[in-house]
Amino acid sequence: MKIALDAMGGDHAPEAIVHGFLEAAPFLKSKVLLVGQPELIKKYLGGSMPSNCEIVPASEVVTMDDKPVDALRKKKDSSMVIAIDMVKRGEADAFVSAGNTGTASAGTLLSWRQIPGIRRPAIAAVLPNKMGRFILLDAGASPDVDPANLVEFAFMGLAYAKNLMDRPNPKVHLLNIGEEPGKGNAFAKEAYEHLSKYSWFAGNIEGKDIFRQSVDIVVCDAFVGNIVLKTSEGVAEYIMDAIREQVPGNVLFQIPFLPMKFAMRPLKKQLDYAEYGGSPLLGVNGVCFICHGRSNPKAIKNALLQAEAAIASGLVEQIRKSLPMSGA
Repeated sequence: MKIALDAMGGDHAPEAIVHGFLEAAPFLKSKVLLVGQPELIKKYLGGSMPSNCEIVPASEVVTMDDKPVDALRKKKDSSMVIAIDMVKRGEADAFVSAGNTGTASAGTLLSWRQIPGIRRPAIAAVLPNKMGRFILLDAGASPDVDPANLVEFAFMGLAYAKNLMDRPNPKVHLLNIGEEPGKGNAFAKEAYEHLSKYSWFAGNIEGKDIFRQSVDIVVCDAFVGNIVLKTSEGVAEYIMDAIREQVPGNVLFQIPFLPMKFAMRPLKKQLDYAEYGGSPLLGVNGVCFICHGRSNPKAIKNALLQAEAAIASGLVEQIRKSLPMSGA
């Protein structure tokens, strides 16, 4: 197995990307292809290159400000474009990047194409809740979709939950403004009609309940999903900051707060986006994990481990088999 890692993508690249690889290296069975500017990659490798690593030269960098179409057309020698092309040519089995999400999504879609039966790809964000974890999709890939596309999102989410989250009988909820079947705008009502044809559909769910009920998969369009994702990240960070601000600066006065500090550790870990690494782009003919732009080494490490698990589980083939047209 080989993973093409965009070493130049992200707010803290290439340092955070390379250090993330170094943290993951002892746990990986895959070979990681560090795609980017060799002199900078070697600088952060610290003089010793793990045996499961290879540097692939790329002279250009896709920035966060680049428009996807322009970046793909004008920056042919960028780390992102080269890494995507390596998967297309069979030289790598997965692509991981913390770079420009729009370019990564457009690049993989144009280069690898969709899985037959999937019209729109979706980013599946793994989020924590009171009962464990759940998948929210689409979290950013396809903001303008038809209600019927949410059925495709559901099938892809089901395949991911079964094969990478050990959920043998996952259920799908539709994110809506109320639980009743008749709730929502025209889009939500039509999506409900499409989804209600399947036994795995568990009905509507409100935003407040996705974090406190036992759910497996929540579907919505990317416009809504991305707002939910970023709002939840902001609220989580606000809560942690607000708690820290209540702790006195004087070390002696901090003693009564020590029990709270230990009690908060599991919560802090659960709310940390880096624990979940990256989010898979589902629906394309290849394994792609898109990481947060501000990813730290821990996030990159976990994204690489997730990518390897997706390769090993045959995620793309599992999605292909799960679709109604496959006869499964």
